[in-house]
Amino acid sequence: MPRPPESRSGTASARPRVPRFTPAERRVHRATATLMAVCVLTAGCLYLPFLAELVGRRHLMVTVHEWSGILLPVPLLLGLGSRALRADLTRLNRYGPHDRQWLRAALRRRGGRPAGKFNAGQKLYAAWIAGAVLVMLGTGLLMWFTFPQALGFARAGGTPIAPLLWRTGATFVHDWLALAVVIVIAGHVGKAYGDPESRRGLRTGSVDAQWARREHPLWVQGEERDGGDGAEAGQSANGDSEDRS
Repeated sequence: MPRPPESRSGTASARPRVPRFTPAERRVHRATATLMAVCVLTAGCLYLPFLAELVGRRHLMVTVHEWSGILLPVPLLLGLGSRALRADLTRLNRYGPHDRQWLRAALRRRGGRPAGKFNAGQKLYAAWIAGAVLVMLGTGLLMWFTFPQALGFARAGGTPIAPLLWRTGATFVHDWLALAVVIVIAGHVGKAYGDPESRRGLRTGSVDAQWARREHPLWVQGEERDGGDGAEAGQSANGDSEDRS
């Protein structure tokens, strides 16, 4: 009797996998992504007339938007207690000749893109979004204190804390940078949607060994050199067995 072919999921689960992210790192990513999504959605409800009419309750949207923005850096700050997260932040902030080679190949749409645990595109995205969040937080706070009387922070006579010129400039920067953030995040989500194994790494903590060798060869080589075996056969799909946090 002929043996039935293995299902695609069964074959994938039996292939060697490489631990990529610890549970602490995945929680930080999920919490940050959730807060960012809330910021974007509530901003849409504040700036787009058809959403504003559909949702209503503008005061609630303003409050949720403000506090989700203020809380945005908190998951990362709490995650700094994880040794694995600190190590990955160091990797994200280090650039080498292979990153220039990766960028040149990507711009010319060619193969041969050497990458460590994070490729040059991921490093640039992380740096840009971190800077954008800080600028958005600063300009948002200036906009929040436009009418400090309502918050109990008014000076004598009810004069706003920030000068009008500051508040006008903060509004301009905040609005246009918000549009840039939405575009960049849309590109980030689109790239992730086109790479199921990358998404699986963030969801389960481990990735397919062949994918890792193809997309991040320098990282796998370093893991094999330092750990003796970068691809652990039989590694569970959730990758929770090794948490260095």
